[in-house]
Amino acid sequence: MSEAVLVSSPAGVPICGEIRLPGDKSVSHRALMFSALADGRSQLSGVLEGEDCQATRRALAAMGVPIERNGDGLYTVSGRGLNGLRKPAEPLDMGNAGTGMRLFCGLLAGQSFSTTLIGDESLSRRPMDRVADPLNAMGAALSTTNGHAPICIEPAPNGLQGVDYVLPVASAQLKSALLIAGLYADGAVRVTEPGISRDHTERMLSAMGVEITRDDVTVTLRHSKALEPIDIEVPSDLSSAAFFLVAASIVPGSELNLRQVGVNPSRDGVLTILDRMGAQIERLNPRMCGGEPVADLLVRATTLKGIDVPPDLVPLAIDEFPVLFIAAAAARGKSRFVGLEELRHKESDRIAAMVAGLRTIGVAVEEGPDWVEIEGGEWRGGHVDSHHDHRIAMAFAVAGATASQPISIARPENIVTSFPNFSDLGNRVGMALEFVAR
Repeated sequence: MSEAVLVSSPAGVPICGEIRLPGDKSVSHRALMFSALADGRSQLSGVLEGEDCQATRRALAAMGVPIERNGDGLYTVSGRGLNGLRKPAEPLDMGNAGTGMRLFCGLLAGQSFSTTLIGDESLSRRPMDRVADPLNAMGAALSTTNGHAPICIEPAPNGLQGVDYVLPVASAQLKSALLIAGLYADGAVRVTEPGISRDHTERMLSAMGVEITRDDVTVTLRHSKALEPIDIEVPSDLSSAAFFLVAASIVPGSELNLRQVGVNPSRDGVLTILDRMGAQIERLNPRMCGGEPVADLLVRATTLKGIDVPPDLVPLAIDEFPVLFIAAAAARGKSRFVGLEELRHKESDRIAAMVAGLRTIGVAVEEGPDWVEIEGGEWRGGHVDSHHDHRIAMAFAVAGATASQPISIARPENIVTSFPNFSDLGNRVGMALEFVAR
């Protein structure tokens, strides 16, 4: 039986043009979910049409939320209020959406009905006790399957209670699950992290009338009686932009303008890291969009240099490391990344997957439990395995733009979860990407 592979070939031309990337996946999840809990109708634009966000939309619809699609990325959500959701007829299938599953754990922990969350094979391998345990500390009744999905969620026997919880790792997903559960809790929810993580939840809930305060690395949410409907314009996804930022940086002669990209300071570590590597990226026309800071990003090709990336930047760029490894492979000198243990618990073990793929194409790379060291230089073509991980697949598609021969990437189907038009946009600006049957 044949299966599709993604082939990325060196096109021999600069990467140039001006494009608008898909909406931010993290913001899209939250926009759909929070507007479903509002009292009234919210208008959403720029919502990512990828499969992950569609899983969130379908789950909300299964619980009785009217969601009307009015065009590409345009939705009207008629919120049911905090207590207006209905018990779904079947388990809620989150597909490959780790963010969706963990945020729904927080939401469903406060409901008066029982539910079950399921996912695909990849999602079912990801750790879920890390979100179930703190929610259960609030009085929730979540049970995992040996630490993984399926997750069964029963009504909290005595209602949810406030909690003062210290997270073991800086994680926007875990923090958000607790804050969302806090909408249903008796008492304040305080979440302390070892470092700053993405603050999309805090920004959006605050815009919808929820009392949220931050003191250094502690976020506090006090019970809210209602969420106000809101019109939300989702900015372009910085994680999606990262692939084009690196591609245009390493292909000689490139100049590319990425419009209206979210540059939230709680997740712009990829820009900081690329800046330290010597990338030429300008932020043009900075402004606010739906409560989120955005800018147009103009990137020009240059010679990158190897650097040591400190662990404090890891939470701010957690999803971008696969393509940052490609940037390091193209740089002069050695790059060292530390504090990456969280990458072993994503859609794949991203350290192992990237190291194996880089070695296949001739890049000198070493790894440890939570670190990677890459010697920059040139690389050849070859056949690499994405392990069904969309970011691994797209990272090696970027590598193919400067390889000596084409790079073929196995199991790239999950690109549609976060960036359904990746290959179309890549080909538009000068990359040579093709899905072929093997």
